[in-house]
Amino acid sequence: MSQYLSQGAAVIELGADARSRFINRTYAHLTGAIFAFTGLEIALFKSGIADNIVRALGGNWMLVLGAFIVVGWLASSIAHRATSPGMQYAALAAYVVAEAVIFVPILWMADRFAPGAIGSAALITFVGFAGLTATVFITGQDFSFLGGLLKWMGIVALLAIFGGLIFGFQLGTWFSVAMVGLAGASILYTTSNVLHHYPEDRYIAASLELFAAIALMLWYVLRIFLMRGDD
Repeated sequence: MSQYLSQGAAVIELGADARSRFINRTYAHLTGAIFAFTGLEIALFKSGIADNIVRALGGNWMLVLGAFIVVGWLASSIAHRATSPGMQYAALAAYVVAEAVIFVPILWMADRFAPGAIGSAALITFVGFAGLTATVFITGQDFSFLGGLLKWMGIVALLAIFGGLIFGFQLGTWFSVAMVGLAGASILYTTSNVLHHYPEDRYIAASLELFAAIALMLWYVLRIFLMRGDD
């Protein structure tokens, strides 16, 4: 991310009005992405397309987990390298659509086998995101040092997922807990970059990063609820 962030003046170097405008735009786009994601999920389930997606995947959770991480990396990379708002919007829109499809199996399972889990997981994710965001805004701490750690943890998680796919072992509750922790660290890291390092014209990419971290946390909180229901 350092190369991407060096392409323009960081928001911390700008005036108070410019910083406020950047932050407002970032969180407005994040809100829009969340509403778009929610609307797509409602449409997929009401139309019956969600049932077709679940049947097509055939319960292959490892592939879904791998796609979840890979799609996030690809969208983030495209958004970071895009020089025009149009390309950044395209990356954000494509990512929201991809996440809506990837989330279908876990939402389908939660709806049928863990009543109330979706609402509870959404609430826990919102409270976690709000608390971590407040931590950064109140303390002003620069968490950019987490960048390298997040990359390595992401690689390890992807290797664990594909290892499970190849060798047939299950990723248990502790893996999900660790991934929730990874999502929390990503929220801290990205929120810190919003305050300190992003260039003024990259609010769309910043919102994509935040949306990706929220989606990651929601996914694994839901997974914990489902695994608890299997006990």
